[in-house]
Amino acid sequence: MDAELVREWVEGWVVSRGAAPPVEESWGFTIDVGLTAQVTRHVLPDADEPLIRKLTETVTAPGTWLKFFLPPQTVAPWVAPGWSFDSDGFLMSTPLRPATVAAPEGYQVRTWARGGVTRVLVLAEDGAFAARGQIGVPALGRPAVVDQVETSPAHRRKGLGSLVMRTLANAALDAGSSAAVLGATTEGRALYESLGWRTHGPLTGLVRDVPPETP
Repeated sequence: MDAELVREWVEGWVVSRGAAPPVEESWGFTIDVGLTAQVTRHVLPDADEPLIRKLTETVTAPGTWLKFFLPPQTVAPWVAPGWSFDSDGFLMSTPLRPATVAAPEGYQVRTWARGGVTRVLVLAEDGAFAARGQIGVPALGRPAVVDQVETSPAHRRKGLGSLVMRTLANAALDAGSSAAVLGATTEGRALYESLGWRTHGPLTGLVRDVPPETP
């Protein structure tokens, strides 16, 4: 995977999630996230069998994540016991262009920004949650990272995902970004490709299992 593209994704992701600044390692990046289910994240731009075997055998802290750019079926034979595949998806990017934004009838859009992150919330006519998303801009001129885009099952197929994405793109342009990167789920990939996003390759997550609490 292109090292600069991965760096751009990491830079924007830590802003979006309020995580610690990434620490560069010989094999990639370490990020302190600070959540019970995700204490630390290691991003591996050029993961291979020796590296995956070494990290999954030597890292024992529950809630540690590995993110790499290989499909799960390739990596599965290399993984030591005690790890689970948590997610699989794709790393994507796009140049940003101004977009016309109009909410469908019966919906309203709210946006707010703080600490380099712009959030978009779409509400139904009765005030119920319909869709959301956010975008982190690490610095002026650096690519933005789209994050945590979701649509309520009750409000799908109404163009709300596209509405969120276009609103986020305009916010990133206003903040000085001319390009954006995201980690897409398998379900979200079709939406992003329909909006002109390019898929660069797989993005897979492994997590060190958290032991169940003792009663």
